[in-house]
Amino acid sequence: MNVVYQIGGVSKQAVHKYNHRQQDWSDRLAELQILVDEVRDDHPGCGLEKLYDTLKPSWLGRDKFIDVFMGLGYRVKKQRNFIKTTIPTVLRYPNLIEGLLVWDKNRVWQTDITYYNIGGTFYYIVFIIDIYTKVIRGYQASDHMRAEANLKALRMALTEATQVHGLIHHSDRGSQFVDNRYRDILRNHGMYLSMGLIAQENAYAERINGTIKNEYLKRKTIRSLTELKKELDRAVAHYNEKRIHRHLPQKQTPRQFENQLLDLSTQNRPKVIVYTEGNPKIRAALSRPDFNPETEPQVHVCPMVIG
Repeated sequence: MNVVYQIGGVSKQAVHKYNHRQQDWSDRLAELQILVDEVRDDHPGCGLEKLYDTLKPSWLGRDKFIDVFMGLGYRVKKQRNFIKTTIPTVLRYPNLIEGLLVWDKNRVWQTDITYYNIGGTFYYIVFIIDIYTKVIRGYQASDHMRAEANLKALRMALTEATQVHGLIHHSDRGSQFVDNRYRDILRNHGMYLSMGLIAQENAYAERINGTIKNEYLKRKTIRSLTELKKELDRAVAHYNEKRIHRHLPQKQTPRQFENQLLDLSTQNRPKVIVYTEGNPKIRAALSRPDFNPETEPQVHVCPMVIG
């Protein structure tokens, strides 16, 4: 080997140091893989950039982290949905949230219904999200599209929410959201009903549909409605408490950001403008960060009452 070292023009010590560095790097990578696998167990669809922001390995840069783990097969495959779940109602309510400036929780909730296929049988999931904090307030899985599931999700949302008087409840034109029982609950809590005509006008709820299904549920083995409900509980808990959100300040989790609001005055809170495609001057929420907008339109106050 000494001859080989001489031919290569390197010393034995240099080779040993190189081997030691390589072994140290391999050991660190093996430990990091264990942590990555633990995060992926709770959040199977967690992307590599979000994994890096979650783990923050001090010895490995973001770009190198992504390159290494892509090479190890950790790329997340995107999954798309094509099933329509909205059955339009003849009752229409105006869109009250387009261009609305929001700086507190429980000012605007968005809700939507999505489907989940188990062995050829379709089940349905409803979510209610607070668009400011990104906290999922209520949710429910069912084997039907009747209003009962939406009512359960709404009651769940109201169990943890306070100061909901004046809150705008926004949805698509699904018939479940104008069910008399549903509207009675909204009316009794002093909440306004708002509706959009296209998916982009309900972008926050549409995004949650995709996030929970594609990053969590579809990466699990689910064989029944009971198992779906169990995994849904687990997914929502992780989303609210552990999944960092790139559009929240300091890439916090929704619950961290919500708790931080207790220490911030109204003047110091970040502002979010509700974007939709209906107004050419307002970009869609799906294509733009929510916080710290370039311009802040006048706050509009909804004059409508729930009929």
